Amino acid sequence: MAKQQQQPNKTAAGTNIQEVRQQNAQSAQAGQFGTEFAAETNVQQVKQQNAQAESRKTQNSSK
Repeated sequence: MAKQQQQPNKTAAGTNIQEVRQQNAQSAQAGQFGTEFAAETNVQQVKQQNAQAESRKTQNSSK
């Protein structure tokens, strides 16, 4: 089995290390992940669903 020559700035799997570091820095600056999910969350709907689940739980435990 021949050993593959690893190129500088690449992992054994061939991932470009510099490119990944750049993408990580960009997403950290933009707050990409935190705002992406927060923007899709309807707070009122979540509160309503939590209240409904709590009332069902109360009804079921009193039976």
